[in-house]
Amino acid sequence: MKIKVLVISDYRDTNSVRPEAELFIGLQQAGLEITVMTFDQAAYIQRFEAAGIRVIGFHPERKLDLVAIRIIRQELRTGGHHVLHLFNSRAILNGIQAARGLPVKVVLYRGYTGHIHWYDPTAYLKYLHPRVDKITCIAEAITAMFRRQLFFKKNKAVTIHKGHSPRWYEGIVPDRRALTAIGIPPDAFLVVCVANNRRMKGIPWLLKSTYLLTPCLPIHFLLIGKNMEAGNNRQLIEQSPYRGQIHLAGFRTDVLNLVAAANVFALPSLYGEATTKAVMEAMSLGVTPVVTSIPGNRELVIHQQSGWVVLPASAEDLAAAVLRLYQDRALCQRLGAAAKAHVATHFSLTDTVVNMKRLYEELAD
Repeated sequence: MKIKVLVISDYRDTNSVRPEAELFIGLQQAGLEITVMTFDQAAYIQRFEAAGIRVIGFHPERKLDLVAIRIIRQELRTGGHHVLHLFNSRAILNGIQAARGLPVKVVLYRGYTGHIHWYDPTAYLKYLHPRVDKITCIAEAITAMFRRQLFFKKNKAVTIHKGHSPRWYEGIVPDRRALTAIGIPPDAFLVVCVANNRRMKGIPWLLKSTYLLTPCLPIHFLLIGKNMEAGNNRQLIEQSPYRGQIHLAGFRTDVLNLVAAANVFALPSLYGEATTKAVMEAMSLGVTPVVTSIPGNRELVIHQQSGWVVLPASAEDLAAAVLRLYQDRALCQRLGAAAKAHVATHFSLTDTVVNMKRLYEELAD
């Protein structure tokens, strides 16, 4: 029996969704029949269709949309799908309702820790809904969070990591000319951070760490992403002894080329992260990660083996890590190489395809 899976997700941004999208291409190649329902202008449509995946150019625009529910339900009835896999809030809320009374197995995706509580009534509209058969979690910390909930079947949540492929990064080369244009000299020791600035990202703690570094070292900090000046970040930069060596690049389309030119990738997250894609990309490029010891990061970075792990909300720890790696370039290079090997070995796309295929087979049995 060929297992038929209907996936509802947003594939408009090619780079950010690549691990997820390539998973379903791998599953199609492994003999499953994948149908993807996504926005009709999604960047990945041509790639899906070239792989033999049927694409439906539709995605729910609102939560609990009666039109969307009817469209999804009609596809479930006529398509004979064994599994419905839902990847975002609008897909989940409408997809669960569309599956009512139908024999399809409902699977949800979760890539974030926290904000799920058995005593929250709204949780039963999505992840704790009795119609849900499985929840795929990208980190063991997320799976453990679900298993702590009362009135929740402990085997519903399973850990399946987002897989990466080394070949995605083979053509990425460091763009030092772009760094020079930003104001970063060729001989700088570069610490890069890629994030859309939100409280959970802990960017102020990275900025505060610059106050604790030995003055006048050739260490530069490059912050890439939206809203990096928000909150008190601008004030922290202006008052930092390294203010001339902190660069805000905003949104960039050449992020990986800039990251590839860095010595260290720092992400000072305070909570909520799982296995962060930006960290995995930096590791895949051989850049040493410095991350905090929140649950998802602990699965990705092994302290002093595949990177450096510090306490969250600790400018002192961040400064000490950057200084140590600056002073010991050989250690920094070894950790970067080990980080690349760690992702290739423990977070491979091939393994993710195998594990997801096994889950679908169990559900369809």
